[in-house]
Amino acid sequence: MPVAGLGAEPIPEDGTLRLQVAARQLPQRRLRRLWFRRLMGGPAWDCLREVRATLWRNKLRSFLSLFGIAWGVGSLILVTALTEGFRQGQRKNMAQLGDRIVFVFPGRTEQQAGGARAGRRIRLHWDDVEAVRANCPAVEVVAPEVKTVDVPVRSTYNAGRFLTLGVTAEYLQIRNLPIGEGRHISADDVREARRVTVLGASVREQLFPQSQPVLGQAVYVAGLPYSVVGVMAKKNQNSSYDGWDNDKVVIPATALLRDIPPSRQAYAEKQVNLIVYRARNPRQWAEAQRQVRAVLARRYQFLPTDEGALHFWDTVEDSERLDQVFDSMEIFLGAVGLITLSLGGTGVMNTMRISVVERTQEIGLRMALGATRRRVLVEFFLEGLMLALLGGLGGLAIVLLLVFGLNSLPMPAMFAGLVVRWAALLAVTATLGTVATLAALVPAWQAAKMTPVEALRSEV
Repeated sequence: MPVAGLGAEPIPEDGTLRLQVAARQLPQRRLRRLWFRRLMGGPAWDCLREVRATLWRNKLRSFLSLFGIAWGVGSLILVTALTEGFRQGQRKNMAQLGDRIVFVFPGRTEQQAGGARAGRRIRLHWDDVEAVRANCPAVEVVAPEVKTVDVPVRSTYNAGRFLTLGVTAEYLQIRNLPIGEGRHISADDVREARRVTVLGASVREQLFPQSQPVLGQAVYVAGLPYSVVGVMAKKNQNSSYDGWDNDKVVIPATALLRDIPPSRQAYAEKQVNLIVYRARNPRQWAEAQRQVRAVLARRYQFLPTDEGALHFWDTVEDSERLDQVFDSMEIFLGAVGLITLSLGGTGVMNTMRISVVERTQEIGLRMALGATRRRVLVEFFLEGLMLALLGGLGGLAIVLLLVFGLNSLPMPAMFAGLVVRWAALLAVTATLGTVATLAALVPAWQAAKMTPVEALRSEV
């Protein structure tokens, strides 16, 4: 065995070992370059240039394949963005009423209970709120709501008729009535039944000039002077049970029952129109509803199973139902988009198979001149992969531009715009990669397994 020099290790005569020793001495970047060239059977850039030239020669065929993939990718992303936009829009609408809010409306009994006949009308009272607060541990906050409709309200500038809403401090913790100017009704206002008011944004616009300060001004509610202490922020609202919050006049509930009760009986018995509450957490909404129904059933002697006695509007339950609807829509439309993308991948595969058939003799000639099967496989694989990826990137770019353009336009209250989620982008990217790999690999393998003799003998 030859010796390189004194103290040096012997150089192995085996060719494989000699290459391994030489490879250890090469810089890592150069080693990767040599490995890639060996994999390609030649310079990588030459192979990519040939792929580009082939695609350019068949422009119409390449465009149709690109369009199929772009349409599939675009439809998948657009469908998920559209569904998410509607989902967030509906959640925003629900949040305009309040966070995890439940409304309890009185109804009529449908079942006999304790000797009481069916068909009795249930009327809720101020004391019911205290009973719910004391006996319903799943309820976090509870408040009454009292209101009188079509109340004449005037200022020194203008007049109108508005729904007047009586509130408490607890009510303002539940309902979303944001203040844009001044302050809201306080607990002291309610306790002392002060004649103070907060105007809705549209009410302020109707009663006062835009340039006129309103805080401290007097308005006459049913002929009685009330001092304006605040103006509500303007809301884009698409969900309500008694009209838009912009069109309301808000006063202390105790002042409403004293000055403008809906009826004399309502004033005498301290009746309320409805009860509003919020569960301690979303997981307890069903238990909270059961507890509230049980407490009021004992007070008014009806069965807790009597659905007609009380009507619950639970925004948590509505949100869950809407989520289920949007989830179903997303699954169905996503499946349609996935089928479209798969059809685009099938189009790329068929395009590449046609290309293989048309270039059979060329493949045979190149293999006869020394091109390896690996070189043929890699070239056709890159050609199909480039078609699919370019189509996918084109579809993605078009959809993102469309999203940017549409989201710059004013949107209806029920729609939050096109919302592209990262999870959806990652899922579409993974699907595109799978479809592109399969669409490119099958024709490439078909081309690589040819022998030079049978390829040269074939006639296209």
